[in-house]
Amino acid sequence: MSTAVLSIRIRRELKEEAEKLGIDIKTVVEKALEEEIRRVKLERFRRIVEEALRSMDISVDEWVRAVKESRLEG
Repeated sequence: MSTAVLSIRIRRELKEEAEKLGIDIKTVVEKALEEEIRRVKLERFRRIVEEALRSMDISVDEWVRAVKESRLEG
């Protein structure tokens, strides 16, 4: 896996406190970034689905039911 260097500025107190507590800043930043990426992708997907459902004139409940039924048939 390749990596990239990320340079950010944070309050000195935060860095010093994290170091005192033995917090692995790299791990925390990576995890936070992964979670935010997942959240934004999910939100974008939700908006796309809602827009598609509006254009198809179908409710979310009907769509969920149709997806569940198609899974059972497969």
